[in-house]
Amino acid sequence: MPQTQTNMDVEKVFHMTGGIGETSYARNSSLQKKASDMMKHITIETIQQLYLTTTPRSLGIADLGCSSGPNTLSFIKDMFDAVEGTSSKTLVPGPEFRVYLNDLPTNDFNTIFKALPDFYKDLGKGSKGRPSIFIAGIPGSFYGRLFPNNCLHFIYSSYSLHWLSQVPPALYDEHGRSINKGNIYISKSSSRRVCELYLRQFQEDFSLFLRSRSEEVIGGGNMVLILLGREGPDHADRGNTFFWELLSRSLAILLSWGEIEEEKLHSYAVNFYAPTKEEIEEEVRREGSFELDQVEMFEIERSDGVKDMSYGTQVARTVRAIQESMISHHFGEGIADTLFDNYGRLVDQEIAKEDIRPITFLLVLRKIMI
Repeated sequence: MPQTQTNMDVEKVFHMTGGIGETSYARNSSLQKKASDMMKHITIETIQQLYLTTTPRSLGIADLGCSSGPNTLSFIKDMFDAVEGTSSKTLVPGPEFRVYLNDLPTNDFNTIFKALPDFYKDLGKGSKGRPSIFIAGIPGSFYGRLFPNNCLHFIYSSYSLHWLSQVPPALYDEHGRSINKGNIYISKSSSRRVCELYLRQFQEDFSLFLRSRSEEVIGGGNMVLILLGREGPDHADRGNTFFWELLSRSLAILLSWGEIEEEKLHSYAVNFYAPTKEEIEEEVRREGSFELDQVEMFEIERSDGVKDMSYGTQVARTVRAIQESMISHHFGEGIADTLFDNYGRLVDQEIAKEDIRPITFLLVLRKIMI
């Protein structure tokens, strides 16, 4: 049977490309940074308000799906500055910070750890001694427990929760072939059954995420979650879903060139789901541990490329940094350069015809006091 994501352990294989090389996530996560910066004021306001209402001596913060790029340390600095600024205005001594960085065990935590000495030095400029901030890596899937009971005040997760714990197992028949033939995700040719399978997997995963965090966050604690989504009921919209359609086409080109096997193509699918606002709200209500205080929908403005790089190339590099581990494991090493060159060209061609509008949701949740 060809290997599919049902018997390929996502937790052991899926990771952003590590290091600081040309194709690394560290050097190809500017789109995520741009989006997070657009929403940063909400994150900062949430943790400031949380600190004012709880004034803990030791503040527990977790970044779930931290990856390995500069965005992680940038987030920590923003949270540190926000709370320190708030505490100085209230004349209350600032808390110590316990910051937990979580991602799958295959994540390149070492790149983050190597940057910490300089990070601590920069954070401590203008103050006496090292700031009271303690940073630790927590490997493991956030679809399950990660921390002891009631040890966290604030959880942040940026561009992680649209990744499912697995491709829906029922997407494959007894021979390991996808019932969504020719597609690596939902497309216009996908059946209603395929859409239902992906939705059900999202519901199971998101409910488990909320249930697990409800044990770990104090009553009244907050979560700020940023994830990709879609605007309306149509699964195959010209937003986040369409980017996967173009990657399917890029793989089909390689098949026509004889560079990948047909059987491999028809057994590949992505562990991704773009929910609607209503699907998110329904799962929060059903699980029952959190109040959804705020939901914002953002459409990130498209830039025309940077440093002699077209928008399509920029998207291709971003998707490569995210997907290369899974693609190389499934199809074998050596196809990534050609695949993502084709992908970048297709994105540019489609953008020239009609814009692609990827949607991002920001959620602010509060743990219900019992």
